[in-house]
Amino acid sequence: MRNILFYVLTVLGGYLLGCSSMPYYVSRWKKVNLSTNGSGNLGASNTTILLGWRMGILVALHDIFKGAAAVLLAKWLLPDLTYAPVVAGCACVMGHMYPFYLKGKGGKCFASYMGMLLALDWRLGLALIGVSLLVTFLSDYIVVGTLTTVVVGPVWIGFTQSWVSAGIMLAVTAVIFYKHRENLHRILHGGEVGLRSTLKGEHRLPKN
Repeated sequence: MRNILFYVLTVLGGYLLGCSSMPYYVSRWKKVNLSTNGSGNLGASNTTILLGWRMGILVALHDIFKGAAAVLLAKWLLPDLTYAPVVAGCACVMGHMYPFYLKGKGGKCFASYMGMLLALDWRLGLALIGVSLLVTFLSDYIVVGTLTTVVVGPVWIGFTQSWVSAGIMLAVTAVIFYKHRENLHRILHGGEVGLRSTLKGEHRLPKN
């Protein structure tokens, strides 16, 4: 019973940490509604598309940090709970995607998911950053790199650490695929913004 209570607290703590939304803070600062412009996503990619790479990097670093922090805090505070780190990390990713104060309209998780992976296994995290960048470059779509990462990561964790942990992560992977369904639809119909167009700033909002 005691362990169940700690796991519940781990989920709650991870979720609340994930609810911290830098894109929301930036949108209020820059007076640009990210949820109604671009892809409508409160994440690093849409921030980059609309506000430039500097704001995109700020958002990405924040999201990576909170994903890693959730895992590391669980390891530190609950060292005897085997699955607390992955539970906290996954709860953080869910909080990132579905923050309660934004009516569930959060980001699509890539940076926070990478932060979780880096804290769970930094070698895997670094390798998957490279894989994601390569896949994104070859496909010209950030979403393809993201979805590759959230599939390969849990499978690798399953083979190297625990299939229970992998199962928890794959449940979140399913939610991530659902969250990206509109991106996949736009790719199929030629409406998704490509990486090369993003880097050229072709879809950035004009400065006031």
